[in-house]
Amino acid sequence: MPDLSQLNATPWFLPAVGGLALLIVWIIYRYFRGRSNALQRALNEISFERIERLIIPNADEGEIQIDQLLLTSQGLLIVDVKDVKGTVFGSNKMQDWAVISNERRYTFSNPQPVLFDRIAAVRQIVREVPVAGRILFLEGAEFTKGVPGLVCTLEELVNEFGEPDKKAAKFKIEAFRPHWDLIRKAALSSEVNDILGRRGR
Repeated sequence: MPDLSQLNATPWFLPAVGGLALLIVWIIYRYFRGRSNALQRALNEISFERIERLIIPNADEGEIQIDQLLLTSQGLLIVDVKDVKGTVFGSNKMQDWAVISNERRYTFSNPQPVLFDRIAAVRQIVREVPVAGRILFLEGAEFTKGVPGLVCTLEELVNEFGEPDKKAAKFKIEAFRPHWDLIRKAALSSEVNDILGRRGR
């Protein structure tokens, strides 16, 4: 007859495996949270206000989504965030950019044309305010064959759009604020039209 006490005994290594799995999950969580915090800190440092996942009309009588729109002391700034790891091969004229890492190789569409469309859509609403756009690659992406236009790192973004003199920046911000309000109204109109369009279907 089998010894039931041995059948119910937990193998000695299971708690160790469980503890190791929890440690790995915690490390991954801290890593991604750290990346997110670094991004949020940088965006907060250069912006006085910002809107995430903004939808506004575009020139083709449709709508366009903007991931991050920032009100800075230099005007309005559109930031497209790319979280890729590995060596990135891209140029202004390439239709697709490639990423090569230890794990895999993949391509994605050149993000510049879409960014130009977003800039044009914002300029259509705020015609008298400087509008810039940047494609932000987070830590872990490396361009070894040259950096395409409008591409930057977090540090470069802060250096370019940061404002050390906050008091002087407030005067500039107040001049931009009426135009910022126009963006908010355009976004609200798009949301209302979308809701009405869905109700009419």
